[in-house]
Amino acid sequence: MTNQQRPDRPIRVGLIFGGASSEHGVSCLGAAGVVRAIDTDRYQVTGIGVATDGRWTRVAPADIERLRIVDGRLPELDGTGPEVALVPTANGPVLAMTDGSGSEPLDVAMIIMHGPGGEDGTVQGVCETAGLRYTGSGVAASAVCMDKHLMKLMLKAAGVPVGPFVVITPEEWTTDRAAALDAVGALTLPVFVKPARAGSSRGISRVATAGELPAAIEEARRHDPKVIIEEGFVDARELECGVLQGPDGPPRVSVVGEVIMHGKDGFYDYESKYTPGDEVSIQVPAEVPDDVTERLQQQALRVFELLGCEGLARVDSFLTREGRVMINEINTLPGFTPTSMFPKVFEAGAIDFAEQIDTLVSQALGRPAGLR
Repeated sequence: MTNQQRPDRPIRVGLIFGGASSEHGVSCLGAAGVVRAIDTDRYQVTGIGVATDGRWTRVAPADIERLRIVDGRLPELDGTGPEVALVPTANGPVLAMTDGSGSEPLDVAMIIMHGPGGEDGTVQGVCETAGLRYTGSGVAASAVCMDKHLMKLMLKAAGVPVGPFVVITPEEWTTDRAAALDAVGALTLPVFVKPARAGSSRGISRVATAGELPAAIEEARRHDPKVIIEEGFVDARELECGVLQGPDGPPRVSVVGEVIMHGKDGFYDYESKYTPGDEVSIQVPAEVPDDVTERLQQQALRVFELLGCEGLARVDSFLTREGRVMINEINTLPGFTPTSMFPKVFEAGAIDFAEQIDTLVSQALGRPAGLR
């Protein structure tokens, strides 16, 4: 269903959000932002909230809109709504009540679910199985980009500059911890210890001495048994670009945004992203020379296309003090909260939040379900 083939009724959008990952609250905030901004004359939203125990429930848009940070705590679904499931039928995909009491057809899913089970290809696979078109990247690109190890291997093989890193698998950590720590010793401190397949900076530690490594690895393993340790860039600037793909024409790249940490040893962690204080600020557009902006934008587009991404992504880079642009990571489902970088960099380019949503839904409707 392309833009030109839209029916003479609102497009039925299943907004999938929440999830069992540690990024549940971030997803709830993003869904609330979408409900507040979406054009209700063009779209009819059905909330599909995934509770922290993994149950899929139907959530009214008015209840989604009320999700917000209260007393420094991110929102959480209570899981009390009717349980639902996506089901393929001869007449197209439907959202069915699991008690058999009814169902409603859907045209497209808008996925705002971060972390494992959300942006790693799994919920995309559910939509594929149900025959439901959905926003964002497909199964393979979502899975690869979620795994920082696989992502960096692909970029490195293609000649895209990435920083030095070491991966510790669950087997390596449990069978020969000393050898795993020795491998990390090849990196120059400070390093950043991260869960290989998590987002929103969950479980990340900055490590300045070798003695801090075991505890940092254990913290990362609380979120993912597979851990990646990345060499830090001293005095590097953290710069980010968004990529937005519509149904027609090439993907668009945003202005450059910069994450500015005001503490000497600070980094852009979970608290800084979603409950910001004086330790971090976001500057959009970033104050960088035009040639650097062009390099960042071209690299973002190259990475987006190289990894087979669709719809949207945020590409995070480091600009080193020597002037090199190094790719940090690509996020195929960037945050949609009021403090998130992705909406900000496109709003700075005169594409407001409502238009961003419309572009994503139009792109999803304009591509076939299944292989493409």
